[in-house]
Amino acid sequence: MRRISIFGATGSVGMSTLDLIRREPDAYAVVALTANSDVDGLAAVARETGAEMAVIGDPDRYQALKAALAGSGIEAAAGDDALVAAAGAGADWTMASIVGCAGLRPTMAALKAGGTVALANKESLVSAGALMMDAARASGATLLPVDSEHNAIFQCLAGSRLEDVARIILTASGGPFRTRSRAEMADITPAQAVAHPNWSMGAKISVDSATMMNKGLELIEAAYLFPVGLERIEILVHPQSVIHSMVEYRDRSTLAQLGSPDMRIPIAHALAWPERIATPCQPLDLARIGRLDFEAPDAERFPALRLARHVAQEGGAAPAILNAANEVAVAAFLAGRIGFLDIAMIVEDVLNRYSAPTPGAIDDVLVADAAARRQAGQVMERMTA
Repeated sequence: MRRISIFGATGSVGMSTLDLIRREPDAYAVVALTANSDVDGLAAVARETGAEMAVIGDPDRYQALKAALAGSGIEAAAGDDALVAAAGAGADWTMASIVGCAGLRPTMAALKAGGTVALANKESLVSAGALMMDAARASGATLLPVDSEHNAIFQCLAGSRLEDVARIILTASGGPFRTRSRAEMADITPAQAVAHPNWSMGAKISVDSATMMNKGLELIEAAYLFPVGLERIEILVHPQSVIHSMVEYRDRSTLAQLGSPDMRIPIAHALAWPERIATPCQPLDLARIGRLDFEAPDAERFPALRLARHVAQEGGAAPAILNAANEVAVAAFLAGRIGFLDIAMIVEDVLNRYSAPTPGAIDDVLVADAAARRQAGQVMERMTA
């Protein structure tokens, strides 16, 4: 029986992970489940799975969680320190799916604990990639990518050597505004931006997909996970989201991983690795799909791609600054404070105004992150003044 923890249990990836676990309840023992503020949702899944511990990120919600778990025997805890403690509570396998930089400390703690970490929180690796990879090597932890693109690359690389790789090709759906001009995107609403044509995701990730910042973050992430050199990592728009990524080898063989656009497929791969388990996902029907289209990404209409490649080349604290500014700008867009096209403009402005030394520890990353958030806030204040 595998002992598992799920960080971000009430989010999209967390719920998909729980769906798989429900189908084989005798194969898993749940150690810890966490959520940011959804007390009712967290308490419900903690009771259902018989979790040992439930942790709410918002410390003000502790009493509510404790009351919701009364009589269950499940330990309740709250706050950042409790999240970090839960990451070291003895799980064999941890799903790291807290959205944003809030997942950085718990993910790092899970890596230091030396188990298997299934990484769905791309912002952690973007912001502190070198530190996280060093921590995994030092502890002997296994880091498994859960993003569909990176999981696809991982599968395509199985049994091969990185030195034989000619190119890694990250595929991108292009988001809901793939065919729109810059002028047509000026009046995009939050409701339109979160309506992804293929995937069911949370609001923040859906907006990142619409701006293509999501693919930019994945580019940075891929550079850490698969160190073949940034110049050998490319992005290709593939609207059907059937091919999740490809690897071309130096003999010009190209391997692709295909599947229905359902996050339970890469989650199941990480959950069972190195074995396979059944999923309830729809089988791929290529005859029905009929065609697979591809096109080059447009960095003029989607400047987030250009910004992400730039910070990937620069390294140091630049990826953390980009990620923090983007989180602030996306939140402001979802709140109706700024326009859709303002997101990338704010991120670029912050990158031009602020830099920080290369982080030597997680605290350095968090300092750069906090400063970039303040800069983003100041940029927005000037915009709306």
